[in-house]
Amino acid sequence: MSCNVGSVVEQALRIAAARPEALLAIVGPTASGKTEIAVELAARVGGEIVSADSVQIYRGFDAGSGKPTAAEISRAPHHLVGTVDPTEPVDAAWWAERAARAIDDIRARGRVPIVCGGTFLWTKALLFGLAPAPRGDPEIRARHHDIVGREGRSALHARLGHVDAEIARRLHPNDFVRVSRALEVHELTGKPMSLWQREHAFSEVRMPMHIVAPASEPATLAARIEQRARAWLGSGWIEEVESLRDRGYGEARAMGSVGYAQIYAMLRGTIRRDDLALAIVRATRLFARRQRTWLNHVDVTWLE
Repeated sequence: MSCNVGSVVEQALRIAAARPEALLAIVGPTASGKTEIAVELAARVGGEIVSADSVQIYRGFDAGSGKPTAAEISRAPHHLVGTVDPTEPVDAAWWAERAARAIDDIRARGRVPIVCGGTFLWTKALLFGLAPAPRGDPEIRARHHDIVGREGRSALHARLGHVDAEIARRLHPNDFVRVSRALEVHELTGKPMSLWQREHAFSEVRMPMHIVAPASEPATLAARIEQRARAWLGSGWIEEVESLRDRGYGEARAMGSVGYAQIYAMLRGTIRRDDLALAIVRATRLFARRQRTWLNHVDVTWLE
């Protein structure tokens, strides 16, 4: 453990002690050191970690998702990591329900739950619940799958832009599950998802929570992102994506995530292998900026 991590953990402990009934959630941009901090914190307080990461939750997406190592798991048990088949759709409501169950179980055993991850919508769903939009419709989703099969994910995203430009701006074209859900809500109700969310307003706290995030200077975070990407590429990331593709997971949602999307594009010949590392670093830095922007709109305490 570095001195910096020790200092950050001490800050988190003081914050948690001020309101011990509240759940502690460690969020922050990718590569900011969330897992290391969460593991050290859990080891100190007898805690267990509930992962809020939309790639780590899938089996087989290991090398490029930052999944906890065996050593980290031995220090702090993790929940909702590698538990779902890559073909299974997972959204914020699905995750929040299972995370709440895990939190109740951890507390029932006298342990301390700690949420950790960079999929902020999931954490927000746990904190506030979600807008009461209608249930999913398998026929509509099947039709969306057909559109993607014929025209690609960008075509479905373009359709969303015509009916709900606000949500479309927030979603990446590769995020089939959320793009399809937003279109589905509009088709079922005639009302855009963005309006449902504004009416809900995320104003009623469902689960008291301390939200903390490790602070990083932009240059430091950029260096960490580059170092991590090159290390993962040297540790079997490309071979993992080849294996996932060969097992039929090329169109899995997680394959559209940062890094996996670039490697898959390289395997299809649309990115040169010599350009791969730079493409991943650029995409990751852009993703980290979007994450930072999201955090500007929530009540988060930055750990210096």
